[in-house]
Amino acid sequence: MVSATTFAAIVAFLVGASVGSFLNVVIDRVPAGKSLIRPRSFCDSCQKTLQDRDLVPIVSYLALRGHCRACGARIPLRVILVEILTAGLFAGLALAYGPHAEFIVLAAAAAYFIAIAGIDYDRQLILHSMTLPAMAVVLAISFFWPHMGLARTFLGHDGAWAAFVNSLLSGLASAAAFLAIYIATAGRGMGEGDITLAAVMGFLFGFPGIVLALWLGIVVGGVIAIGLLVLRKKSRKDAVPFGVFLAVGAIASTFLLHWITVRYQEMGLRAFTL
Repeated sequence: MVSATTFAAIVAFLVGASVGSFLNVVIDRVPAGKSLIRPRSFCDSCQKTLQDRDLVPIVSYLALRGHCRACGARIPLRVILVEILTAGLFAGLALAYGPHAEFIVLAAAAAYFIAIAGIDYDRQLILHSMTLPAMAVVLAISFFWPHMGLARTFLGHDGAWAAFVNSLLSGLASAAAFLAIYIATAGRGMGEGDITLAAVMGFLFGFPGIVLALWLGIVVGGVIAIGLLVLRKKSRKDAVPFGVFLAVGAIASTFLLHWITVRYQEMGLRAFTL
């Protein structure tokens, strides 16, 4: 007998795989200014429209062994990686949060950050058309954090306005910190998109969650950057898509957000919250 929790995770996995398939379309088309709806998915090599049986998330890639059915051209490995990653994250979040509102919000956030990471990895570009609307949406729903089990405090107060102010100041502080780095390095340390992405993360995670998210992103980015330098895959002058690392920190934080908020409040530090 399958438990309700296990069943929810299975459903979330299947939904996540489908969402991951759509995210691949977003990663390919949004930077090019193309429609997400038309034309139907096609092979980049032979331009042949894909059949329904070629569009089943994860399964089709494995069945075709990563090659186009029509011309045999190799399908990018990123396609199945995004599908598996999204499916796994959705299943993990379902197990962590159950069928509640915070699952929906954090699953959507995870999908968003995967798309951001995919685009930045491919093109070293974070689009304002993706970050600015996200800033508005996340800030708007911050009023409802207390009803989603993601309550935040401000100067010892809780409730909708406290959650909003916490999120607002966290986002502005994050953006200000990254703007300072941008100015200090004359744009060499990071791009403008990293600034707006940091704001999105601040609005979403609030304080103290944003501290964890940024710390994880910076640590992951630093470790990978050092590794690339040691292996001589990159030089100090080469650009590194920092948005990818921020997204990694953000995705990891979706699992830890509730935990760190609860632990923070239990430590009796309400008086020091933003």
